[in-house]
Amino acid sequence: MQDKLQLPLQQIRTAREYTLTLLKDLQPEEWFQTPSPPVSHIAWQAGHIAMAQFRLCLERLRNLQPGDWDLISKDFLRTFAKSTVPSTDGSTYPEPAEIQAVMHRVYEAVLEEIPKYEGSDLETPLRNPHPIFKTKQEALLFSAQHEMLHAGQIGMLRRLLGKPPLR
Repeated sequence: MQDKLQLPLQQIRTAREYTLTLLKDLQPEEWFQTPSPPVSHIAWQAGHIAMAQFRLCLERLRNLQPGDWDLISKDFLRTFAKSTVPSTDGSTYPEPAEIQAVMHRVYEAVLEEIPKYEGSDLETPLRNPHPIFKTKQEALLFSAQHEMLHAGQIGMLRRLLGKPPLR
């Protein structure tokens, strides 16, 4: 594995370990509880993390590959896209177990793909740059930062559910 990939991969692992501690003790019905005024819920946050990791770490790194739609569906991507507004109607979302399964599949694919990536283009500017990152390496680093941002929102939503802080 290229040395340039070790830091992003470690940060991605650390972010996911933290996110999973926040989700571990939640009951399925807690995933869809929305504070007042309604802003978000845990289900949307977790689904959004999976969607973004797929886009940032797989699609941007090595483009779409055969089998990618076995990891995550186009409907899942649309449901949890950044432009979506979380609905208070939990029936419009996959069940928490399915959201976690998608998170796991995407994460496992990322852990498998990043070490195998041998492209010399990690620092080449992207054709479609993002306001926060301009290269593939920066997209990988941002993936971990993005997950931690949403883990913080999950932490706040947990507190609003009456759960104690975990860290």
